Amino acid sequence: MPAASTRVARQERSRATRTRLLEATVECLVERGWSGTTTTLVATRAGVSRGAQLHHYPTKAALVTAAVAHLTERRARELRTEAEALPAGPRRLDRVVDLLAAAFTGPLFVAALELWVAARTDRELRDALVPLEARVGREMHRLTVTLLGVDERRPGVREAVQATLDLLRGLGVANLLSDDTARRTALLRTWKRQLAVLLAPDDERAGVVG
Repeated sequence: MPAASTRVARQERSRATRTRLLEATVECLVERGWSGTTTTLVATRAGVSRGAQLHHYPTKAALVTAAVAHLTERRARELRTEAEALPAGPRRLDRVVDLLAAAFTGPLFVAALELWVAARTDRELRDALVPLEARVGREMHRLTVTLLGVDERRPGVREAVQATLDLLRGLGVANLLSDDTARRTALLRTWKRQLAVLLAPDDERAGVVG
């Protein structure tokens, strides 16, 4: 086999190994939490040797933060794809908020929350997680602006978008210990009406309120 082909095949195997490790990590975080997730358990679940796992991610902190980053990027791509099917017009805002709400109640959010809590007392994890969370927060904000199709330069739009994300994050936390669907649905129905007013251009705002 030519050297170039061999190198490509090796890179593909390496990429596949990393993907298996990252996805197995999120599964373990969701099922077992931070304390129950070990690099040995992740390697076993991923079907990867311990040596290969250490080669790619030498520490637990490196592994779990890479896993959250990987799944966050994948979920953002999925949201963009799902958004392509959304209708234009007034119903779009409702559907975008529903898509984002689902992201804040899914497995990825649960895994990330496990890391947030653990990072409070784990210096190594906190040092790895803080810059990642800052980047993820910025990207989620930009994605929300894009999905809503709003102009962030208009006064109040940036704050309205961030308030939406903060609300959804809080509702996601409230849903962890018990099914909070009914309360979340009622709150989001009210917030959607308020958000439509906040995001409407000034010349349309009166009509939205009416």
